[in-house]
Amino acid sequence: MLKIAVFQNDLGVGGIQKSLVNLLSNLDYSRVQVDLYLSVRGEFWPVSFPKELNIRYLSPTPRFYSFVPFDLARRCLRYDFPAESYDLAIDFNSYQCSCAVGATTVPAKRRVMWIHNNVEIKLRDEWKYRVLWHFFKGKFKYYDDFVPVSRALGEPFRRASGVTGKPFTVIQNYIDVTEIRRKEQEEPVGLSLDKSCLNFVALGRLCHQKGYDIMLDTFARACESRDDLRLYIIGDGPDRAALEAQAAERGISSKVTFLGNQPNPYCYMTHMDAFLSTSRYEGQPLNIMEAMAVGLPLYCSKNLEQYTEGLVGREDLVRALTEATREDKRPDDLLAYNRTILQRIEELAEN
Repeated sequence: MLKIAVFQNDLGVGGIQKSLVNLLSNLDYSRVQVDLYLSVRGEFWPVSFPKELNIRYLSPTPRFYSFVPFDLARRCLRYDFPAESYDLAIDFNSYQCSCAVGATTVPAKRRVMWIHNNVEIKLRDEWKYRVLWHFFKGKFKYYDDFVPVSRALGEPFRRASGVTGKPFTVIQNYIDVTEIRRKEQEEPVGLSLDKSCLNFVALGRLCHQKGYDIMLDTFARACESRDDLRLYIIGDGPDRAALEAQAAERGISSKVTFLGNQPNPYCYMTHMDAFLSTSRYEGQPLNIMEAMAVGLPLYCSKNLEQYTEGLVGREDLVRALTEATREDKRPDDLLAYNRTILQRIEELAEN
């Protein structure tokens, strides 16, 4: 049986956390034994993990270790691990110092780091990330393999990090379609749709990366040509107040509803007519794959094609919204997609 150690900071609300929950809930535990190491105790996503999954906690790591050179942090921090070696150690988080120290010091035959985002764009746009990168970039030499979650992420990481001579294996995010199907059947709370309108839904954290300011501007321009468009935004984040103010300024507050964080977004999505996304950049957008599973027609900006295999983005999103009509939904079970992901995880551990 293959033994795998997975290191993640926490299991709170977020795309990285959700993708890990999906993966750990669907591994074949007759073939793999998994220990999940968490740095932070806190609320889990509302999910019952398989009983075979072992959850362990790293001892608390002082925050200042994120702001010292990684080699120094790695020498100073010590965690308790089983004596027996793992076949594979995974730094799934790829950002936090504790996860990197854990993944590079636990007894293991091979060590890999997941890549969740276009680091060139993050380094350009986010000064806080530039600070963290300055201190943790020394960790890359300790990994044997790197796993970008889409094909668009590998080369930007190579250029930014200078890593050469090491393999990159693309493994996309697992989508738990069984969970989606079950949750679609629940009744949404406080949702009132005008079925005479064309109802779009967006899903994700309200932050700069996700481009909701672009979305609201695009939607407002489309609403100048027709009055029957409606937008429902599921999620919360630091930009919410600014986005609500933007909707008011553009005169579309009556047509845009902010639903906030929802533990079950799928029961809302299944009642909508189409899905809308205008992210500035992504790793691999879970929300688009989940919309595919629900069967919603996709209205996504052209730049998102590189992060989602098979996606056809819209060259002119304003025109696409203006000309949109209600279409039949075509739910996708993503069977081949998910099967490939599980196979590649096992292959990593076997090499």
